[in-house]
Amino acid sequence: MASQVISTGLESVLKKQFKEREMFELTNEDRMYHQMLMANVDENALQWAQKKGLDAQRFMTYYKCAMREIETKLYVLDEEFSLQHDRNPINSIKTRLKSVPSIIEKLQRKEIEISLPAIEQNLDDVAGIRVVCSFVQDVYTIAQALLMQDDITLIERKDYIKHPKENGYRSLHLIVEVPIFLEKEKKNIRVEVQLRTIAMDCWASLEHQLRYKKKLEFTTEMQNELLECAKLSVELDSRMDALKNGINK
Repeated sequence: MASQVISTGLESVLKKQFKEREMFELTNEDRMYHQMLMANVDENALQWAQKKGLDAQRFMTYYKCAMREIETKLYVLDEEFSLQHDRNPINSIKTRLKSVPSIIEKLQRKEIEISLPAIEQNLDDVAGIRVVCSFVQDVYTIAQALLMQDDITLIERKDYIKHPKENGYRSLHLIVEVPIFLEKEKKNIRVEVQLRTIAMDCWASLEHQLRYKKKLEFTTEMQNELLECAKLSVELDSRMDALKNGINK
């Protein structure tokens, strides 16, 4: 009974997070993922989350503000690029705050104490931004322009475009730190920025849906087929780049 009450409370937090971005409706997939997380989180951890409700909400607001800072910078870069080159390098920008159950589950999986300082020190993906670009070169152009800004600090860079994961996943991952200015203090907050092309994003989105589909046994044959599809997305990016370069000559 206690876990059901806490689960309902956490779902309310989830709704509030997404409602503020005007993009939230709990889908069946969201609920399934939420239930899976809840099953892996012990009741003591859930009770901690309930007791820390107001502090946690304030804590998550810091990440939301940092996320908005980065998002604004990206929109400015996209606008400037469109004026100089008569096209937009960014196709879409999506933001997300990691849910409370997901944060707790990740801390427990890493065997890290559940506390707000522990979250800040050990989790770099509480706030995340996904930037979908038109072409591969756009990914690197936007990333470089963002990192050149004097209030952005690069913490970690993983280039899965030049070095794809074994399953075929491609994307450029950046962990950056950006300052947010509060009433009486300044805080440096980390944000994960993922940059990828439309082709990379299409493959990654479909791969996620297929791999985590309920009651689906993911076979070796399916993994191999996904890898072949990933190779096709590489070829698509390459051919589209060639077309762009030909037009710009």
